[in-house]
Amino acid sequence: MPCSPEARMPQQLARSAVRALYAEVALEPKPGLVSFRDTGSHSDMTAATFVKSLFALRHYFGHMARAGACGHSFEFLQMLGLAAEERMLVATGGVNTHRGAVFALGLLCAAAGRLRAQQASLSGTGASANGSASLSPQDLRDCLLSHWGVALRLRADAAARSEPASNGQRAVRRFGLRSAGVEAALGFPTLFDVTLPALLAALQNGHAQRAARVQALFATMAVLDDTNTAHRGGMAGVLHVKAAAQGFLQAGGVARPDWVAHARAIHADFVQQRLSPGGAADVLACACWLQDIRQGTSTPTASPALFASV
Repeated sequence: MPCSPEARMPQQLARSAVRALYAEVALEPKPGLVSFRDTGSHSDMTAATFVKSLFALRHYFGHMARAGACGHSFEFLQMLGLAAEERMLVATGGVNTHRGAVFALGLLCAAAGRLRAQQASLSGTGASANGSASLSPQDLRDCLLSHWGVALRLRADAAARSEPASNGQRAVRRFGLRSAGVEAALGFPTLFDVTLPALLAALQNGHAQRAARVQALFATMAVLDDTNTAHRGGMAGVLHVKAAAQGFLQAGGVARPDWVAHARAIHADFVQQRLSPGGAADVLACACWLQDIRQGTSTPTASPALFASV
């Protein structure tokens, strides 16, 4: 297929990605995690650090969408991701703010770009490329696995055999957790089967955007093998986060009148124990992106400067 994606398509997907990542950092309460209210369990980063990271990454997601539209190999996508990580670390002074999102959300943007290009090719009019056709979650998942699923499985298998090279990989090996790489190779089951359904269900039940995102975050924390938590708190920390999230949901979640106080109490507990479910935050950002492109949102929820040159 010729590589000529409609120019606006990558920009639209990139803007949605920036919106989603901004929505994640702006969300509060968010147990153990950085927000504009406080720095959670972290002493090396603030919300401003995340905004700097967003500026550094704002072009990357468009590059991934364009690469996906052109049908590039996983190795090419990986090259773009590694370069984006380097820009992120330069912008943040070496702080890892968005490495998980660079991987997961970058892959999703590539899949969306590929799907848009296929829709445009089938229609013969280019209408799909400028955003008039749907990008359903299932279509995106199928597209991701059909084009890069084999490479993702090979990558996950190689990581399982290799010496761990990161804190997350060491936690996976030590505690037998499911890694982010395996999640991707399986088509992001937590994202598509837990987080996004929880977000959409909360919205359909009449909850405001903030409450729906908190509900989705807790639903994610209740099931995800979060290697960030494992690195900081070991297996006891992983189980503690899952139990706290399950308790929040079983008590009514955001349907409780005092849900904010309940979530903030869990936040205080996580901060005291230095637990930070950053993997769940990455999955939530991906769900916010899926919601955004599903709705065709066009009104920025972040500072206009973030979108100035996306």
